Amino acid sequence: MIQKTPAQTQHHHQKKSYCVMEDIYGVMMVPKELQLQLQLHSLSHKKSSPFHLQLRAPDLGRAFQDLVKTREVSEFLSGALAGAMTKAILAPLETIRTRMVVGVGSKNIYGSFVQIIEQQGWQGLWAGNAINMLRIVPTQAIELGTFEYVKRAVTSAQEKSNQTGNLKLNIGHLSLSFSLSWLSPVAVAGAAAGIVSTLVCHPLEVLKDRLTVSPELYPNLSIAVHKIYKDGGIGALYSGLSPTLIGMLPYSTCYYFMYETMKKSYCFAKKKESLTRAELLLVGALSGLTASTISFPLEVARKRLMVGALQGKCPPHMAAALSEVVKEEGLIGLYRGWAASCLKVMPSSGITWMFYEAWKEILLVERPRP
Repeated sequence: MIQKTPAQTQHHHQKKSYCVMEDIYGVMMVPKELQLQLQLHSLSHKKSSPFHLQLRAPDLGRAFQDLVKTREVSEFLSGALAGAMTKAILAPLETIRTRMVVGVGSKNIYGSFVQIIEQQGWQGLWAGNAINMLRIVPTQAIELGTFEYVKRAVTSAQEKSNQTGNLKLNIGHLSLSFSLSWLSPVAVAGAAAGIVSTLVCHPLEVLKDRLTVSPELYPNLSIAVHKIYKDGGIGALYSGLSPTLIGMLPYSTCYYFMYETMKKSYCFAKKKESLTRAELLLVGALSGLTASTISFPLEVARKRLMVGALQGKCPPHMAAALSEVVKEEGLIGLYRGWAASCLKVMPSSGITWMFYEAWKEILLVERPRP
């Protein structure tokens, strides 16, 4: 039998036990007596204890506010909200304009209005409005957001070029020098806005036209998507993309250029920094009128190409569509539906810019942090 000596017994009773303390940075082993002391100290000095841990959930509300207050996101949201509010107001005029442009029903505004009411009831004025809303929200958001971003980028590139000299491109022994001073940031941004929004949202435009022109064949959105995909696959959703881009380029360039030019000229003449809501409405309407008048023949040809398949006589390209219109109706046929288009484009442009500038002021305003 082995007996423990007093020294061994004393050493055995004095043996310490340890516990593990862990945090996100690592693991530390401390005696349990120290842990107990820390706990007592923390309870008695809870407010001043350096070992007091407090978990705080991330402030998602503040993060969202900071995100919305960035310039790009605010402009994107402003465009989406402005587009949605405008389309909700002007959907009946869009329906009448589309029918007149593609040659469906009456050739005048009042006749088209009466015909729609007789055939489809009041709800017929909002035919295709669901897809129209789904189309216009991303379209306006992308278009206006792209316009603002590209305008700033081109302006910044011009300023940098003026400070550092012309851009130079060396190809072997050939050296080319480019100046950016001749570029109009507004015109470049307007063209970019039209192209980008068209590439992204063109399938929604195709669906909207089918629902508006042939509601008997495409009574709702799901049937329209299924039927178009079944008949032509994914490519059918991009039918008429080339003429759409060709028509959109002059319209978008002129539209944004005229708006910015008229706005700055009016502010300079009146010696003011910004326009009132009524002035924004007027300037936006005039810019839409000018752009629509210049590019309307291309719009007629584009609509013919997009819905020509429904009538079994789709022209092969835009030049053929224009030639067909002139042959059948004369030069005046290139502006068939122009009055209805202006009736829709002018208030649409004016209201869109009015809402857009208003929302941008709200979302971009600097708020003091609490």
